[in-house]
Amino acid sequence: MPADLSGTWNLSSSDNFEGYMLALGIDFATRKIAKLLKPQKVIEQDGDSFTIHTYSSLRNYLVQFKVGEEFDEDTKGLDNRKCKSLVTWDNDRLTCIQKGEKKDRGWTHWIEGDTLHLEMFCEGQVCKQTFQRA
Repeated sequence: MPADLSGTWNLSSSDNFEGYMLALGIDFATRKIAKLLKPQKVIEQDGDSFTIHTYSSLRNYLVQFKVGEEFDEDTKGLDNRKCKSLVTWDNDRLTCIQKGEKKDRGWTHWIEGDTLHLEMFCEGQVCKQTFQRA
């Protein structure tokens, strides 16, 4: 049975966020502000249906999907691109591949102990973040 990622999670560490944002083409001023933020994720999971809210003092982001079903994603508030996204389970890891203007783009979420891990990747850059339960 896949992991239950439900909960409220606060960012505790972030590695190579700058490199990831550069790969996305995010402008200098936005990158500098974004690096200072401590976002909170609220994940609602009902079987294979997910709602993920990401809240910060700069922008909020909402994505809803069902595992195994491709959907149109508008990354408004992030890098403002449209892409086709497909989320699948890889053992206990929730993995998303985003097809669009940027190559090799996506993310993976998983839990180890009381820590939620997120790896975001785009065009060879990988950002590793960890979150703790709120």
